[in-house]
Amino acid sequence: MSEATTNDDGGDDIATVNFKLTESFLEQIDDTWQGRGFNSRSEFIRYTLRDAVEFPTFDRDELVALLEAEEDIREGRTTSAEEARERFDTDE
Repeated sequence: MSEATTNDDGGDDIATVNFKLTESFLEQIDDTWQGRGFNSRSEFIRYTLRDAVEFPTFDRDELVALLEAEEDIREGRTTSAEEARERFDTDE
């Protein structure tokens, strides 16, 4: 890992980190950052890593559940609040 200061404004030093990926995964990353409007691959990776550090409790199982819920919504497999109250026999 190499480090270099990029400006004199007192900001953090910039560190270069190298890691290995499969070509197919790198292609997915490139498709993703370009499709989401990021200016570069590095910007997207920094954003993604920062998000993972700031919200560490969001794990893979929660992501899978969220994606499944989104699919249910898209496919019209939802229940209204009234239907849920009737189904579970509750007034609230």
